[in-house]
Amino acid sequence: MPVAEPQKELRFTRAGQAVVFWIASATCVMAGLVFFLLTPYRADTPELPHPAWGLVPIGLAIPLMWLAWHCAKHAYLLLSPIGVEIFPFFRPASNMQVIPWAQIAAADIDGSRLTLHFSAEKTSGIHLSLSPIAKDRRALLAKAIRGRLPSS
Repeated sequence: MPVAEPQKELRFTRAGQAVVFWIASATCVMAGLVFFLLTPYRADTPELPHPAWGLVPIGLAIPLMWLAWHCAKHAYLLLSPIGVEIFPFFRPASNMQVIPWAQIAAADIDGSRLTLHFSAEKTSGIHLSLSPIAKDRRALLAKAIRGRLPSS
């Protein structure tokens, strides 16, 4: 579904999670290179692993790279004129949740969690982890939420 006015929305991706997957994929690539470059194959030394074992970490690195790219590119939270759109990790297009601004009474933001309250008494709402969002972007999210909800 194309967005009518993309300039009026703020997109927060899973860049905080992407870093972990990039590091894991780089580690797998290095492990594969160690097998290929530093493990000589000799029939007289069967205690050394065969260099072909390097294909295992290289094969694991490919899906990790795809996962890192996917996390860095696709949205986790989207602040739009409609409300807060939450995209889960699995099947984001079909399982997304939209919380209209009119439904949000207050918001609490601490270092690791965003809480959107649906009542003024703060008895109902939703908790969202901020760990998928890069640390330097969390302050921008807090400012955007507080700007939209001045009472929180």
